[in-house]
Amino acid sequence: MEPRQVRSAADARVIIAERGLDHVKVGAFDIDGILRGKYVSAQKFDSVLDGGFGFCDVVLGWDSKDELYDNVKFTGWQTGYPDANVRVLPESCRSLPWEERGLFFLGEFTGEAEAICPRALLRRVLDRGRRMGYESFAGFEYEFFIFDETPDSIRAKHYRDLKPIAPDSFGYSVIRNSVWSELYRDLLENCEQMDLPIEGLHEETGPGVVEAALAYDSSLAAADKAALFKTFAKVIAQRRGLMATFMAKWSKDWPGQSGHIHVSLRDAAGKPVFHDPAQPHGMSDVLRWFVGGQQRLMPELLAMIAPTVNSYTRLIPGFWAPTDSTWSVDNRTCALRVIGGSAKSQRVEFRVAAADANPYVILAAALGSGLWGIENRIEPEPMVKGNAYDHKFPKRLALPRTLWDAAQRLKASKMARDWFGDAFVEHFAATREWEEREYRRHITDWELARYFEII
Repeated sequence: MEPRQVRSAADARVIIAERGLDHVKVGAFDIDGILRGKYVSAQKFDSVLDGGFGFCDVVLGWDSKDELYDNVKFTGWQTGYPDANVRVLPESCRSLPWEERGLFFLGEFTGEAEAICPRALLRRVLDRGRRMGYESFAGFEYEFFIFDETPDSIRAKHYRDLKPIAPDSFGYSVIRNSVWSELYRDLLENCEQMDLPIEGLHEETGPGVVEAALAYDSSLAAADKAALFKTFAKVIAQRRGLMATFMAKWSKDWPGQSGHIHVSLRDAAGKPVFHDPAQPHGMSDVLRWFVGGQQRLMPELLAMIAPTVNSYTRLIPGFWAPTDSTWSVDNRTCALRVIGGSAKSQRVEFRVAAADANPYVILAAALGSGLWGIENRIEPEPMVKGNAYDHKFPKRLALPRTLWDAAQRLKASKMARDWFGDAFVEHFAATREWEEREYRRHITDWELARYFEII
């Protein structure tokens, strides 16, 4: 049996027996989209396939540096950090190409933890969309920089004077992808073996930056693939003595790193619903309302879309990222880019997204806001013509400028509480407030250079 043929607990037992495995790897994604996991003996795994296993709930109660949140209700010293239950998803079974016969299984938090589990959040949004009569599909695109560095060397350098794998800008370079063909082949072939297929892989503009377009899929599967791709692209790079980063912006001299999402809807019979050849730009009423909802709610959901302090350094004019909640047709200066064509290809590109966002959380925001727009028949603002950076927009379309402000908007959002649940909104907003407070505790190199002597 092949890993991607596994559909049930019984299938999982069969493939483990066929491969004669002593251990398998299991993991679940935390609030920041970081894959937390461990090896489990085959005997133990057999016993948890049906009922799940305990995973210390601290993984939902600490940040990306394993620092404990002091402002969340779900878990903390006051609860003693008990185990949260994680159900195994047999259908997520994947090979680990660099581990002989190795298998990986994804899990999802259940019980009380389900209310704040990122994957469960997206699943709830998809279920609500399904009740409205829609199935959604998505495809993720990621830009990421690759460096000729190791985890040890970047720390020894204090993250300064890092060496990208190639110098200067050379977008779509055939020279670069030929010189680094072994790395490109590693990414393409290993991701293919893990069922994380890459439709396009090319050099972007900047030193050592690569863009990968993942094949589109049903939304939950697409988010799984995006989250796993971010994890294992880093693994593939580090196994070659390199490092990949999905930070929103690592240098003031170069554009930020996007994580654009292409989304579309079909009805229960599988018919695309975004295309109407009789309407301007082929946009059906459903697509127009979908865009209207996304545009209206983007400012109050931005914390889910731009979840780190670093995210906001990317959202500046002229660097291929939006600064207002804008839309247009095939216009890359806007936050929402409607892509026309046939019924099959008509879609929306959610361009405000950065590479640092949790794929489950950001897709929940992108789809939830669009479905809310359909539900309430929200008309979008007039489409942008020309360069959006040259326009002035109403204050209601302005995006929050800091993570703290974005967290306050999220907490006050009635739509977020209705669609995502009070527990998730309170927990996620608190984690973003923590992130901002942690940032403000530190003194930057810029501050030292600017103020140390002269002020």
